[in-house]
Amino acid sequence: MSAWTRVVIAGAGCVGSALACALASRGVPVVLLDPQPPPQPGARQAVDPRVYALTLASQAVLEGLGAWDAVRPGACPYERMEVWDAEGTGSLRFDAAETGECCLGHIVEPHRILAALAACGERFGVERRRDRVTDFQVHARHVEVWLASGDRMEAALLVGADGAGSRVRTLAGIPLDVLDYAQTAVVATVRTELPHGRVARQRFMPSGPLAFLPLADGRSAIVWTTTPEAAEELLALDEADFCAAVTEAFGRRLGRVLSAEARAGFPLRRRHAAAYVQPRLALVGDAAHTIHPLAGQGVNLGLLDAAALAQVVAQARRRGRDPGALPTLRRYERWRRGDNLMMMRAMDGFRWLFGPRPAPVREVRNLGLRLVDRLVPVKQLLARRAMGLTGDLPELARYLP
Repeated sequence: MSAWTRVVIAGAGCVGSALACALASRGVPVVLLDPQPPPQPGARQAVDPRVYALTLASQAVLEGLGAWDAVRPGACPYERMEVWDAEGTGSLRFDAAETGECCLGHIVEPHRILAALAACGERFGVERRRDRVTDFQVHARHVEVWLASGDRMEAALLVGADGAGSRVRTLAGIPLDVLDYAQTAVVATVRTELPHGRVARQRFMPSGPLAFLPLADGRSAIVWTTTPEAAEELLALDEADFCAAVTEAFGRRLGRVLSAEARAGFPLRRRHAAAYVQPRLALVGDAAHTIHPLAGQGVNLGLLDAAALAQVVAQARRRGRDPGALPTLRRYERWRRGDNLMMMRAMDGFRWLFGPRPAPVREVRNLGLRLVDRLVPVKQLLARRAMGLTGDLPELARYLP
């Protein structure tokens, strides 16, 4: 494997693994670093309350990599989305039938995606190593990477896909713009009295939204965004009291919550790297940006990053250009940074609008929800954007029904 064409990726989460597969499938030599062993398809998994709401663009990425067939059996397609305001009568419903698609997206547990991508990586010849980056140094024609094992390797490009606390980003000295939302997401997997009917539901309350996301086995994954103090109280409740609290907060929309597993809380912060690239270095996914979970777009933005970077690197290599040179990497940064920032601002706007607002603002908010719900063409535009069907999409993310 030539050091002058090799790409080293730190982090084998969904985004890093997808990038590795996308590059390797285009003939780019890849080394994927992660201290954890790869997940095995079909292996028993502990209940993970975290789920991903995959857009159709993300589905297209996984299909293009040959991973979707392994993910699909455990993915729950949702055909409708219902949103309503706890402080009024405003509500909004999105229906896949109005967009001409069979579903709006899929709710998937992360381990299913990771196992499918690990298998694809093996097929594509991705070299996976249980190791992590401890330092690196950029040279004119390559980057030198030091590993925790004591090994050293050279590559044309180092990619940080190592999450919100990215070691690669820190070593690169890239500043991070951070906004603490002063909120905590309480997550759990619950079973309800009434079936979810493959509908994603979200109720907006002054302290934050409560979402019920349908799972393929009939249960629902919940994401309850609230204050840190309220989250601490919820997590301290016994199961029966927690179920009762969720039932009431959701307005009994699915009847009583009968059971709850794997509760956890995650502090919410928006993070955005001041730069996505440096010479021979690129950041993708949470290493570059984290976003409020209001619309479940985090992993989708990361997969678009991976698809865009893979396309830019592969094109440069095909044309005989240096894949790690700054002009090449700037193309990726220009492509993705604006879209990611726009989504961040949109989520911050929604968070402000649906937070504790004076009565006149609440009235306008509810009126707006009712008005948009009646304007089918407007709903179609909003839905198609949320589904990943519009915008400047990488080739790998272009969904074909």
